[in-house]
Amino acid sequence: MFRLKLIFMIFMLSSFYEATKAQQISKEELIFLTPEWKGERFPDGRPKVPDDILKRMKNVSQEEAWAVMKNAGYGYQVAEGWQQINPDSVLVGRAVTATFMPGRPDVWGAIDARGKKQGKRGQNSWPVDLLVKGDVYVADQFDAHKNGPTIGDNVGNAIYAKTGNGIVYNGALRDIEGLKEIGGFTSYYSSYDPSYHNPPGDLNTMIVGINQPTRIRQVTVMPGDIVLGKQGIVSFIPPQLAEKVVKTSEIVRLRDAFGHLRLREGKYSAGQIDARWTDDIEKDFSKWLNDHINELPIPKEQIQEILKERTW
Repeated sequence: MFRLKLIFMIFMLSSFYEATKAQQISKEELIFLTPEWKGERFPDGRPKVPDDILKRMKNVSQEEAWAVMKNAGYGYQVAEGWQQINPDSVLVGRAVTATFMPGRPDVWGAIDARGKKQGKRGQNSWPVDLLVKGDVYVADQFDAHKNGPTIGDNVGNAIYAKTGNGIVYNGALRDIEGLKEIGGFTSYYSSYDPSYHNPPGDLNTMIVGINQPTRIRQVTVMPGDIVLGKQGIVSFIPPQLAEKVVKTSEIVRLRDAFGHLRLREGKYSAGQIDARWTDDIEKDFSKWLNDHINELPIPKEQIQEILKERTW
């Protein structure tokens, strides 16, 4: 028994060493930390919410997302207090996380030397190398300002080329004018400063985690969370709740459209629509869905799915 335990400990330590070669979490650890996700994953273990859900997520309101998460026990998934690039656009994608800390020469040197052995240069680019279409780069830069920015227009262009998305960045950006020239680079960031994160002789930041749990404002963000940036705030939706958030939003929009129509027609009172609907109103709603299935703002396939799950 002791020998088995010893072998297991050696295996775990070796796995940890392999996983942290470039500050990345291991596939096994990431799967362990996201046990409620039962769907497809990327090769590194990151949950891969389907593209169709991402597309439909763009129409979800922050209130709808918050309500579903709150009811599921996730009460702290909203981050506020941002400056924005493209504030009138919506940011949706799968989170790739990075965590930076204030640099100290001994730790920075150890991390950087290990990266160089793997052919890596510039710690700020390591997470960017992992990005794919549909991702959102989510970085905790510990709100660093002077000598803090790890993203300017060069890194920003690289991020956008890989993802088609912007960023959520808890720190200062540089080259704001250049970043604004990237058409779809919808982004949330803390501040702006023209300095650079690593001027000669000043090791101001170092990367300590890639695709590991990170903190953005008061939110614990996991790799694979769905980022919803809208109306000046950012929600981080656990992947296992993403489909429920989308479906709930679609049902709410349909019920609102039906309720508003019937109120204008004078068929029901505001009290009837605001209260729990009676069986007769529910049946009227289902019939309205069937009768207008090709005219509604929700795709026909989604409405058919809603009708199939209803008992009216």
